[in-house]
This record gives sequence, C-alpha cells and structure tokens, in this order.
Amino acid sequence: MYSRLKRLLKKTTEVLLTSTLITAFTPLSAFAGEADLSTPELTRGQNNLLYLGMLVCLLGMLFGLIQFIRIRKIRAHKSMLEVADTIYETCKTYLVQQGKFLALLLVFIGVCIAFYFGFLQDKGAGGVILILAWTVVGILGSYGVAWYGIRMNTLANSRMAFSALEKKPLKLLCIPLDSGMSIGVILICVELIMMLAILLFVPRELAGASFIGFAIGESLGASALRIAGGIFTKIADIGSDLMKIVFKIKEDDPRNPGVIADCTGDNAGDSVGPTADGFETYGVTGVALITFIVLAVAGGLQSHMLVWIFTMRVLMIVTSIGAFYINKLLSKIRFGRKIHMDFEKPLTSLVWITSALSIAVTFLISFLMLGPETAIGDRSGHLWVLLAAIISCGTLGAALIPEFTKIFTSPKSIHVKETVAASKEGGASLNILSGLVAGNFSAFWKGMVFIVLMFAAYSVSRLGLGDIMDYPSIFAFGLVAFGFLGMGPVTIAVDSYGPVTDNAQSIYELSLIEEIPGIEKEIESSFGFKPDFESAKYYLEANDGAGNTFKATAKPVLIGTAVVGATTMIFSLILVIKNVLGVQPEAVLNILNPYTLLGFLCGGAVIYWFTGASTQAVSTGAYRAVEYIKRNIRLEEDSNRRASIDKSKEVVRICTQYAQKGMLNIFIAVFSFALAFAFLSAPRNGTDSVALFIAYLISIAVFGLYQAIFMANAGGCWDNAKKVVEVELKQKGTELHDATVVGDTVGDPFKDTSSVALNPIIKFTTLFGLLAMEIAISDSFKDAAPFAGIVFLGCALVFVWRSFYRMRINNKTRR
Repeated sequence: MYSRLKRLLKKTTEVLLTSTLITAFTPLSAFAGEADLSTPELTRGQNNLLYLGMLVCLLGMLFGLIQFIRIRKIRAHKSMLEVADTIYETCKTYLVQQGKFLALLLVFIGVCIAFYFGFLQDKGAGGVILILAWTVVGILGSYGVAWYGIRMNTLANSRMAFSALEKKPLKLLCIPLDSGMSIGVILICVELIMMLAILLFVPRELAGASFIGFAIGESLGASALRIAGGIFTKIADIGSDLMKIVFKIKEDDPRNPGVIADCTGDNAGDSVGPTADGFETYGVTGVALITFIVLAVAGGLQSHMLVWIFTMRVLMIVTSIGAFYINKLLSKIRFGRKIHMDFEKPLTSLVWITSALSIAVTFLISFLMLGPETAIGDRSGHLWVLLAAIISCGTLGAALIPEFTKIFTSPKSIHVKETVAASKEGGASLNILSGLVAGNFSAFWKGMVFIVLMFAAYSVSRLGLGDIMDYPSIFAFGLVAFGFLGMGPVTIAVDSYGPVTDNAQSIYELSLIEEIPGIEKEIESSFGFKPDFESAKYYLEANDGAGNTFKATAKPVLIGTAVVGATTMIFSLILVIKNVLGVQPEAVLNILNPYTLLGFLCGGAVIYWFTGASTQAVSTGAYRAVEYIKRNIRLEEDSNRRASIDKSKEVVRICTQYAQKGMLNIFIAVFSFALAFAFLSAPRNGTDSVALFIAYLISIAVFGLYQAIFMANAGGCWDNAKKVVEVELKQKGTELHDATVVGDTVGDPFKDTSSVALNPIIKFTTLFGLLAMEIAISDSFKDAAPFAGIVFLGCALVFVWRSFYRMRINNKTRR
C-alpha cells in the first residue's frame, strides 16, 4: 500500500513542483505579508500573566489525567475488557498507518512553506527550520490528542458496558462524560501551551510566521484524520449494518466480521477525527484573531488586546471545569436514586451552565483588563462592554445551536417522529425523503441563527470599536467565532460522549456475557451486585440515542466557528493585498467585477465535488467490505459464536485501504485548487483578478456551511429514527426496522464523512491559501503565476477525475 502511495506521491510532487521551481531562479523581493508580521513587545506584567496562564493549562492537564486514572480504576468483567483491548489494538494499527500517511502529506506543505519563507520572505535557514518545526508541532498536536482521545474512549467503553448491569443510569452518564471532559480539557490545554510558547519564547520577528506554520500544521493533521477517519468509519458501519438486513441477524452479532471494524471506525471517525478537528479549530481561530489584531489594531494597544484574548482562552478551561462539577452535583441530586432518566437532560444543562458561567466571566475579566484606568479604557471607557457583549453573542450561540440541532435530530423531535411515521407505510423511500426534509429545514433555521448572531455583533461593533481599530465589524465576526469556543472543553466532551455510548453497546453484545456459565453468581461474588441484563440493554440503547444527538450538536458549532472565523482570516488577506498592491478592500469584492462571480462559482463547485468524492470513497469501500463479509460470515448453528479476529482485521484493512486512497485524491486536489486559484488571481494585467481567490475562499466557507449543516442533520435524523424503532417501538428485525436501517446507511456518510470534514477543509484552504496568495502577488512571481496556476489546475482536475474513475466499483477485480 505505502509503496504505491510513495510512487504516486513522487509523480504528483514532480507536477506540483514544476511551477514552484520556476521561481527559484527569479529575482526575489520582500513584501509585507501576513506571515511577515511581528508580534508586539509585552511588558513584564503581561508576560507574568501569560506565564500564569501556562500554569493554569498545566493544572488543567492534571485534571484530565485525574479523570483518566478514575476511569481506568473502574472495574469491569474480563470478557468486556478483552473486547475493548481488541478494539484498541485495531485502533492503534489504524493510527500508526495514518501517522505514516501524514508524514508523506507533510512533504507537500513543507516544500511550499520552505519556498515561501526561505526565498520570498528571506527568513534564513534558521528561521525556515523554526517555522517548519512549528508546522510539525501543529501536526503532532493534532495527532497526539487523537491518540489520547482514542485511548480514553477505549477505556471508558468497556467500563460503561459493564456498569449498565448495575441498574444505575447516572453512572452511565458519568463515565462517558468524565472521559469526554478529560479529552476536552487536555486538548485545549495542550493547544494553549503551544500557542503561549510561540508568543512568549519565539523571537517577535518570527512569531507571526510561527503562528501561521503551527496553524497550517494542525489544520493539515486535522484534515487528514477527519477525512480518512470519516471514510473508514462509514465503510465499516455500512458493511456491518447491511448484514442485519441481508442475514436477519441482531445488532452487533459477534459472528459478523464487520462489527469489530465498526467499533474501530467509531473511534477513528467519532473520536480521532473530532479531537484533531477540535484541536485545530481552537488554534486556527486564535491565529486568525492574532493576525487581525496585529494588522488592524492601533500599535500601542496590540499587546493589551493579545493578552486579553489569551487570558479569555485560558479562562475557558476554568469555567468549563467549574460548570462540569456544578452540573455533576445537580445531576446527582436530580437523578441519583432514579432507575429511569432522560440522558439528554443533564447534557443539556451542562451546556447551558457553561454558557452562563462563561458569559459572566467574560464581562468580569473584560472589565478588569480593558475597563476604566487601563490603556484601552483610557481611549473609551465602554469598549470593555462592547467586546464582552460581542464574545457573548458567540457563547450564547454555542448553547442555542445545540437546541436547534435537537429539533431535527433528537429521538423526541417532531422531524425524527415524522421520519419514523413516513417509514411505516413508505419504507426506505419515504424515510430518506423525510430525512432530506429535516436536513434542509435545519440548514435554513441554523442559517438564521448565524445571521442574527453576526448581525448583533456587527451592530455592537459600530458603537465604538472603530476608536481603536480599522474595520471593527470584521474583528467582531472573529470574536463571535471566539465566543463559540468559549465553552470549548464542554463542546468536545459532549461530542466525545457519542463514541463511548456507541462502543459500549457493541462491547456488551460482543462479550457474550449473558451466555457465560454462572455469570450472575460470578458478578455477585466478585463485583457485589446482581446483574440486570434486560435493563442494561435498554440503558445502553437509550444512552446511545442521547450520544447520537449530542454528536450532532457539536458539528454545527465547529463548522460555524470555521466559517465565521474564516471571514476574519480572509479579511486579513484583503488587508495584505491592500498593503502590497494598494487595492482598497471595498474594491476587492465588487459584484461588477466578473472575477468575483467566477470565484463564487469555483468555490461552490469544489464543495460539491468534495461531497461526492468523499461519499464515493465510502460507497466503494463499503461495497468491498460487504462483499468480503458476505463470503466469510459463518451463521451455522455449530459455528463459533465469538468474533473472528482475523476476519475482523481483514475488514479493518479494507476500510483503511479505501480511506487512504480517498484521502489522497481529495487532499492533493484541495491542495492544488488552493494554489491554482491563488496563482490565477495574480495581478499580471491589472488588479481586478485578485478578487477571484478572495471570492473563492468566501464561497468555500458559505457553501460549505450550508452543505455541512444539511448533511449532518439529515444523517442525525435518519440515525435516531432507527434508534426510535429499536428502543421505543421495539421492532428490530421488522420491515420498518429494515427501512430505517437503509436510511441510516444513507445518512452515515452524510453526517460522519462529508459534513464533518468540510470544517477542516475550509480552514486548511483558507490558511494555506494565505501563503499561496502572498506568493502570487509578489513582484518576483506575479507574471509567472497564471501559468503556474494553469499547471496546478490541471493537476487538481486529474485528481478530481481520479476521485471517481479510479474509485469506481469494478466487479472484475476482487481484492
């Protein structure tokens, strides 16, 4: 597999470097670019405050470690621990392969970064090495938190599965939530420590470039892990689910070789992807704000704004942990002695408590740092209120968006009930149509939420932010994205809740614990309670429904952050164009300029290609998985009831193969499109053409937002419609259940492949596009840039072609 990848990468690199090498022999000139920015000098007091922030981050990591140890100490039956260990081992194999794959992808980015900073920016060998080192640190950060997330979840899943036997539903809430908080807090703390290290220890003249390199690295890592993980998990999920219809077997039947692969996929897609994605989201949004502050805020106030931003980022850790313990106490009071509970209620209360606490702390800290008798307060005594109010718009949005998501995806929602009702008479056809309706309506209503939040932020920004900065409304949009992340650890925690609940249900079935001779007496003597098998299965299925819902709630928050934050990063690029070419921002996006319309059309086209390419990879891979499982499943009465590890590993191999093939085509095409449209925007004959790439980036963000929300919520609706049939109606194995399973398999790549991967794709395109555009508008390259752009466009189109025609199902070829 890797020899083929290396050969393909070698050929592709030759094409990609052709145009780049042209410039190595042209005269070089320095220009004021975004990555050429120097961070302001900090006072001793400001440095000390940031050192204190690093200490808080270290304490946050200690909290995460304590949660890890607590989960690991929870006892479980060896039959379940063995299954969990098998899942973890297959996850390790997958992640090691992905690590090698990331190393290969780094070559592409490394060449461009080295060329830009080494030649065009003339940073010198030491500077280029430092920037490349931070790029590698960004990749390792995304990769490292993915490892931690998968280890945490594979510890929690078996403990939760066994705890279900105790008939204590509150414990089934605490285990996945504790593990999720551990992941969320450690993720934010690691990311903040890295960014604080750049701000405090990297020379000021290299800090801006190091931030950009770090952000590109973590974006690259997140993109690869999110896309490949999304393809992997849905190949396995579809392969496993379709066997329920074909062979009329139960959910997670151990004889089905796809079940272990499905469990691995739950972690690859719903744990590895989101943790890497979350790590990148917080880093990239921070870099966008830092860039804008240095470009647009009055020089003497830049350091105060930077320290304020980082202080707010650190305090999100404190408020999230505080809200976690408050909610834990309230949940114990409300549900401690109950044997039935709605698992969504404590998760909802956690989100709202965190939001309220974060808003209160935002106003308090803003008053202390930016209020009267401070450098910014002396300019205008009410700016602290404006800034806090704008951030609070985002924080409120992070609580509102999950509520809107539940309208379309919760098992109790009207749309999910409508989908179930349609399935009763119309089968899979009406099931699919109803899910599409839910997805479309969700895109409309959530779009309205984003519009209201951004308009509110814009209105507040007009009340005085212009006193300290240029283009205050754009900074306000960036602060809204920042506010979305104000409850970051909790957002990651409720997202990580889902894969634990999903895996726990599978582990329960795979362990065959009910069939172990003398198991009731063994559990009573060894663990001190009498197991209740029927209640355990009900609890696990009901909690899985809550997990599905809250997985769905986190997706629009992350994609919304990507889009709103991208506006700030894009406008930073517009300011660079203004500084280099003298083109005023209002002239860049003129609707009368044909390049603007062309750019919008290009962005929309790329989004729809990406959706098709990622789904095609799932479709072909699932075909291969189903083909293999059908030939190798053994359902005879005398067949072994336990899962076959060898057969399961073969399904994992198939999933990994098609995940990496699909990822390679997609990544090189996205990479090439960014370079192509940036270079084609070079001002060779006038400056009108620069609008092409700016419009392309905006179009990617806007089309991507609505496509992602539509697909995520349609998929969530189909998923929980199946869950309603299984848990509430108890109609497994019926025609109604078959119809909802078909709908769920359609929704799988919608919600867990294409939609979620659009988030890192938007940010990677925007970040990498910054470097590409700065190369394109340089005096030394702008004349050759359009020709290089044609070469890269040709390369992109080759891989667009490959993403379907080289990924087609070929019945004559059996692998």
